[in-house]
Amino acid sequence: MTDSTSKKPTASSSSTENSQPFELRESPIQGRGAFATRRIRKGSRIIEYTGEHITQDEADERYDDEAMGRHHTFLFTLDDNTVIDAAVDGNDARFINHSCDPNCQALIEGKKIFIYALKDIALGEELVYDYAYERAEGMDEESEALYLCRCGAKDCRGTILAPPKPPARARKAKTAKKTKQVKKAKQTKKAPSAKKGTRTQRKTRGGAGSRKRA
Repeated sequence: MTDSTSKKPTASSSSTENSQPFELRESPIQGRGAFATRRIRKGSRIIEYTGEHITQDEADERYDDEAMGRHHTFLFTLDDNTVIDAAVDGNDARFINHSCDPNCQALIEGKKIFIYALKDIALGEELVYDYAYERAEGMDEESEALYLCRCGAKDCRGTILAPPKPPARARKAKTAKKTKQVKKAKQTKKAPSAKKGTRTQRKTRGGAGSRKRA
């Protein structure tokens, strides 16, 4: 998945580290999920995504898509050289499930990844963000079947993979429009920015902040 920039919430809106605002319990999406134990306001920092920092090559050695019946890892690309494996020394952030209609997002700040609320989250609501795994070139239907989505959202795209990239001409036009919007935002409001994080796949080199296929 290509990187995109997103405005970093202010520190005043962040949750304190010692007051985790969610609990883990069985999820209708998959396995255990994270559910809000109180209202979480839009823009709040919820939790850091922690784990062992390893190289891309080490991640490739640990996990192999072809050997899996379905995709299941806790890998997050931090930068071109570093991957966070939350299966080792990870915290409860690794249990936040995917949804095509997310209420959270992952942002990179320095050498760390944090989960923020995209909107107000009600008590008891499950915390979810869009994994948007980067698609490997030449993926066929059998490969994509490893990444089925069961989020149940109204506009579920049926996969935790990122949407296919548009044709080159359309992509160029979209990029130009986005650049214009970003410049306008900078003129009206000066604010620091952070890279948007998305989980990526193994066997490909995803951009920073990507969730990795395993």
